[in-house]
This record gives sequence, structure tokens and C-alpha cells, in this order.
Amino acid sequence: MAKYFTEPSRTFSEFLLVPGYSSKECTVDNVSLKTPVVRFKKGEKPALEMNIPLTSAVMQAVSDDKMAVALAKEGGISFIFGSQSIESQTAMVARAKAYKAGFVMSDSNISPESTLQDILNLKRKTGHSTVAVTTDGTAQGKLVGIVTSRDYRISRMERDTKVSEFMTPLNQLITAPEGTSLKEANNIIWDNKINQLPIIDKEGRLQYLVFRKDYDSHKENSHELLDKDKRYVIGAGINTRDYMVRIPALVEAGVDILCIDSSEGYSEWQKDALDWVRKNYGDTVKIGAGNVVDREGFRFLADCGADFVKVGIGGGSICITREQKGIGRGQASAVIEVAEARDEYFKETGIYIPICSDGGIVYDYHMTLALAMGADFIMLGRYFARFDESPTNKVNINGSYMKEYWGEGSARARNWQRYDMGGDENLSFEEGVDSYVPYAGSLRDNVGLSLKKVKSTMCNCGVLSIPELQEKAKITVISTTSLVEGGAHDVLLKDNSLNFK
Repeated sequence: MAKYFTEPSRTFSEFLLVPGYSSKECTVDNVSLKTPVVRFKKGEKPALEMNIPLTSAVMQAVSDDKMAVALAKEGGISFIFGSQSIESQTAMVARAKAYKAGFVMSDSNISPESTLQDILNLKRKTGHSTVAVTTDGTAQGKLVGIVTSRDYRISRMERDTKVSEFMTPLNQLITAPEGTSLKEANNIIWDNKINQLPIIDKEGRLQYLVFRKDYDSHKENSHELLDKDKRYVIGAGINTRDYMVRIPALVEAGVDILCIDSSEGYSEWQKDALDWVRKNYGDTVKIGAGNVVDREGFRFLADCGADFVKVGIGGGSICITREQKGIGRGQASAVIEVAEARDEYFKETGIYIPICSDGGIVYDYHMTLALAMGADFIMLGRYFARFDESPTNKVNINGSYMKEYWGEGSARARNWQRYDMGGDENLSFEEGVDSYVPYAGSLRDNVGLSLKKVKSTMCNCGVLSIPELQEKAKITVISTTSLVEGGAHDVLLKDNSLNFK
């Protein structure tokens, strides 16, 4: 006979936090959002922690190397999408790992035979105003010049003007040889009052760029997440099909943590992948698995050796798994049950396995609820897709700026590897949509505001850390009318566009 859950499948919007006693110590500046990312034994320190409880989703429209660097600067981890070639994904990981060291692999490159229009198109695509000019237009071709915005005037130049006619040529550039230390490179930049320094090898091939602005920005990011070599911590998504080839390549590129990207994690496919990792790498490679929505799913992946377990099926804004297949669970209900299973497992074994709430976050306060219900950290897609740092295009729709956003289960993504169906490489239906989300600006500004709300709410609950929130939180189910009462009601809102004096 089928098993029936007696409780309704609930979402975050059906709950509120009840305030607790707040001492004078409960201030936003005193709140710590540090959280474990991988399994650890009782009494030991986790091998990897984040300074904020946010990760970006394993999605083409969300997580590339640019997003990975931006989020690591704030203290979180981005999982670079795996629905691309192994070569392309490993190149993204390598670029992101090189970034913190100050030596940036150029991702804006062009040949001298290209035109001003090509420069403008490249700038629109990458958002970068500095373009390296190499003989073959590649990132490590022989350097012949640099183009910055001060090298051309759109209003005074024809769009078909060749790059070679207006670039700053190599003989006018200050460069440094391969092997130059970051300290030496920064000294050259400051002594010569330049904004970027190309690093070239003996044959004149471009290796890296060192930027003056990066030196300044590194000093401003007090929560940045770094590895033992002072490089940014970078994650990557994998599937359960080509992992035997993809994982070694990602490890070679320097990836810090992996995550199996799958629509449903309670499967033999994930067990095989986790077994292979443990057999070949032991505990040196950190890997999360999922997604699951109940106690049995968590226990299965915990026993298989997952370093963290991802929770949630069908709750993402672009996911249509529930309406297509009728499977899933309200995200709040899933997090609550899996968190209970995680705590039971910890009591039984002395091993703590962090859980990641993936999906269902609509408002910032949902983040606090997810943490209070037991999530150690949160994975977000739509949230990060709105920012400058996401890899999608910014477009104007009816006078409003939007960013493109599509699901990994959509036809556009063509990421059928995340669906473990016994060799079926081409599913006949979609489980994700192609859409737009409102453009929101920079990641740093938005993440900073969201986390201030989280910290402020934690202060209202009288807690200063995530473990303390999970222990002391008081959570209440709300009614439909209570939900209406919680917003502006029974008033006529002023039009913000009017100038009231």
C-alpha cells in the first residue's frame, strides 16, 4: 500500500519566525554567518566552511567563472555549470582559481585585423573595457597590443576601422616577464601609474593580466573565501555519466568542491559516482549529492559518502518537474524532515553532514526561515541570475531591463545528463522553462542587503550564529489571512514616481 504523508507539503511562505529575547549583544555587526560545507566528525573542524550561507546554482544562466569570483569575494561558493564541454568547464575553473592570485587569464581577446565594431561587440558581451590584442585573437596568443576605452572615440571613428590602427602597440606598453611575483607586478603598476600589466613568456605570448583595480578590491573584501594558497574557493557541477573523465580534469584545474547536478538524487547512479570518487580520491575530493526531499533520501546519500546533501525537487522558479511529472515536495517540509534526519545521523554516527536548501526562495526572509529550519546553506538560481555577474544577456523588455534565465531542464540548456534514465540521452519533454528575471544590478550590493536582513532577523530572534538560530528559533504556521495581514493593506499606496513635497 502506498505511503501517505499526513501533513500538507508546505512552502516557506506558510511560516513566520516568532521573536525571542534580544540582549544588547544582538546587533547586526556581532552576527556570524559562518557555516560548514562538508561533512566532519564531532569535535573536529570542517575541512571547508563558508563565511556566508549562499551558493549559486549549477546552471548555464547563473554560474560561470565571473560569478564564481564575485561570490567568493563575498564569502560564498559558486558551482560552475557542468552542462558544457569538459575543456570549457575546466578553463572556467582555472581562470577563477588564477584570479585571486592577481594573475587573470584574459577573457577579452581580439586579433589586430578585427574592427572597432568587433571591439564594441566584445565589450557588450563581456562587460570588460580592456581587450588584449594577440596575433590569433586567443587568450595566450602572441601579444601585439592592448585596447582600452581611451584608445577610440565612437563618434569620430568608422566602425570598420581595424584594431591595428587604434590599439596601443606592444612597443608602447609596459609588460613583465613570466615568473614575476604579484608583489613585483603591483610595484610596477604603481611605479608607472598604469591600470594593467600584461605578463608575457619568452616567446611574447600573453599569459596573464594584472589589474590595478583588483589590488584595491582585494583589500575591501573582508569575508572573501580563500584556499590555503590564498586563491578563491571554486565549486563545479558534474553529472553521473562522464564523471570518470570530468572529475580528474576539474581536480587538475584546481576545483575545491564538486556537486552532482541531478534532478533526483536517491538513485544508484549517484551511489556509483560517489563510490568511484571515494575509491580513487578518498576524502581528498569533496563532493555533494542530491537532490532529495525526505529522510530516506538523505540517509541513502549520507551512507554513500556525500560531503553535503542538497534538498529540494520542483521548487525552483523555472522548474516544472512537479507539473510535468507530479513528483516533489514543498520546500519547507523537505528541509524540516531532512534536517531532522541529519541530526539523527549525527547522534548515531558522530558525523555531521551539512544540508543545502535548493529552491523555493522567493523573498529574502525565506533565507532566514530555511536556515532556522535546519539548512546549513542555501543554493540560489533566480536570485543570482538577476545580477551583472551572471553570464546571460541584459535585455530591454517593454522599457524594463531584464536578464535571461533558463532552467537546466529546458530545451535551451539541453542538459539531459542530469536526468538518470538508463542511457536515454534525449528526453521527450522539458522540466524547465526559458524566461526573464528583473535586472537587479551588482551582486555585492544585493547580497549585502539580503544578508543584512537575515542578520537583523536573527537579532530579533536573540541569536548570533546559524547553529544558535537552528536551536532557538520559534516558528509558526500562518493562515492565508495572516499572510495578507503581513503586507501593506487597507491603505492607498502613494505613487513613488510622484514628487511629494
